[in-house]
Amino acid sequence: MYLTFLSLVVIGILIGFVYVYYTAPVGGTAAIDFEVKEGESLSSLGSRLKEGNLIKSTFFYKMYIKSKKHGPLTVGTYSLNAKQSLVQIVDTLTSPPPTKTVRITFKEGKNMRYVVSQITKNLGIPENEIYAKLKDKNYLSMLKKQYWFITDAVLNDGLYYSLEGYLYPDTYDFKSTATIEDVFTKLLNNTKKKLDGYKTSFEASSYSVHQILTLASMTELEAMTVSDRKGVAGVFMNRLKQGMTLGSDVTTYYAAKIDMGDRDLYKSEITSANAYNTRSATMAGKLPIGPICNPSLSAITAVLDPTVSTYYYFVADKNKKVYFTKNGTEHNAIIAKLKKEGLWYQY
Repeated sequence: MYLTFLSLVVIGILIGFVYVYYTAPVGGTAAIDFEVKEGESLSSLGSRLKEGNLIKSTFFYKMYIKSKKHGPLTVGTYSLNAKQSLVQIVDTLTSPPPTKTVRITFKEGKNMRYVVSQITKNLGIPENEIYAKLKDKNYLSMLKKQYWFITDAVLNDGLYYSLEGYLYPDTYDFKSTATIEDVFTKLLNNTKKKLDGYKTSFEASSYSVHQILTLASMTELEAMTVSDRKGVAGVFMNRLKQGMTLGSDVTTYYAAKIDMGDRDLYKSEITSANAYNTRSATMAGKLPIGPICNPSLSAITAVLDPTVSTYYYFVADKNKKVYFTKNGTEHNAIIAKLKKEGLWYQY
């Protein structure tokens, strides 16, 4: 009887050691995003966990889950790693999946089509849903009440995209479950943060907020440095005061919904009577109907504090250096010089 009892003790100890071994972490640095799919059970996950080198044995895995009560599985993606014990893995799988953070960078000077593509690419929100939200007058009216810089101008049916120019370009972190309202709120909150310090300057300007953002969006694309942007903003204002067309190529491309560098514009596109196209004779003394990209704070402040000059023309070479001139004759001479020196930018 004594030997039998001793044998049972030894067997029990051995089983205990085996159990501890097979429920211990596999070890190593392997880490994976483990997806729990609709219809799966805790028991059915054993083979996939073993294939992923996250557990040592499906047998001991199933022994463990049968020996204890666990909460239900939730469909989602879980971060698991080989440093976790079998117990820790099961605890993770029976807890709500953590919300992942998605980081998105929206570049300066990019238009709404780019913004939408980034949102869809990173958060999976369908493009048609985003564009529908941009046309939602009830939603836009609500934003007007929340943000001092949003006015009736965003409700204009002639705008391609209502919030173009209002979504501050920056790097943002979003929950993977973020809605398009969540995204727009975070971007607009940042815009407010950037603009609040200049509210007095906006109010003192003879231009509306919408017009300032429109000028800033053009300035963003026409010049690179702070001094050049202030100079370009000054030229635009001089031309507006004289009732001249702004003649800005960047607005013509936007009007045609073509990104610069994709292709040359057709003559019909260059001369089209479009509310964005400032090369059209119908746009004499007028700004585009709205912004053509989301400008940086540098471009916005350049418009709020432009260089006062007698210049009415500017042109940039292929190195982005900007040349300012007073009349068409000087302007054409600069262009001829740049072409001769190989500095003329060809699209």
